[in-house]
Amino acid sequence: MEFTGDFTKSMPFTPVRLRAIPKIKARQMTALAHAQRQLITQQGLNIADLEAAIATAMGPGISASDLYFQFSRQENWGLEDGIVKEGSHSIEQGVGVRAVSGEKVGFAYSDELTPSALDEAAKSARAIARSGATGQVHAWQRRTAKPLYAALDPIDSLGAAQKVEMLREMDAYARSLDPRVVQVMAGVSASVDTVLIAASDGTFAGDVRPLIHLRVTVIAEQNGRREMGSAGGGGRFGYAELAQGPGTKAHVREAVRLALLNLEAVPAPAGQMTVVLGPGWPGVLLHEAVGHGLEGDFNRKGTSAFAGRMGQQVAA
Repeated sequence: MEFTGDFTKSMPFTPVRLRAIPKIKARQMTALAHAQRQLITQQGLNIADLEAAIATAMGPGISASDLYFQFSRQENWGLEDGIVKEGSHSIEQGVGVRAVSGEKVGFAYSDELTPSALDEAAKSARAIARSGATGQVHAWQRRTAKPLYAALDPIDSLGAAQKVEMLREMDAYARSLDPRVVQVMAGVSASVDTVLIAASDGTFAGDVRPLIHLRVTVIAEQNGRREMGSAGGGGRFGYAELAQGPGTKAHVREAVRLALLNLEAVPAPAGQMTVVLGPGWPGVLLHEAVGHGLEGDFNRKGTSAFAGRMGQQVAA
């Protein structure tokens, strides 16, 4: 468990009981319901445990606090020349508790999702308080947003054998496009992040973020020369959508096209040259050179090289 900020002896506080969360239409609750089931119900927690943790964090001097639950699951498959060379799977989960007192922020986290872990994290985050009045906890309300993708776990949308077969089909298709293709490396990865947020301002929201990514690299050889081409893509959907339509074949064709194109490439001219920057890039250079130092927070806190130099020349 980690925490930051100034620490003082915990002071007594009055727990605040949150009112019942209002019901909304089921179709609007898909992501939130999934997040609540996975991060709260299946962990043996309940809404009362969240209320208690926020009430603990909202001690004297604390103006706001929140709980951030997250469950992340990832997998990766890699195939080279028809042989599975890489396979991995990982799961991470935890909860962070944040308490805000003016400009000071206390943060603590735990990878255990239990009432005692929540309580300990809330006390650690609250310990930054030194002065001020106790903040108010508002009644929770479910926050919904327009669903941009389905609340699903893409890893479970296709079996392991089917994923390997999809990669082997990509390998065979690449070799069928041109006899100069001598090596194919293909891979797919999937992840899902499930998030639940409960805050003292009444926020109670959840999200499920699926992600699929496909990659293919092709090496072509001609007259002793070897060149490479790569392509890939993905999106927030399952493996089934990835395999539909042109899907994987379109990426394979692009990788092969680039590899064959590189076989005909000639060396680019070298040496000192005049560079013309189009609209946009000069602004990026200026931003990185002086922009961050001109940001308000850094000047207000006196940490910028430009702080207190209003009206003075600071550069040629």
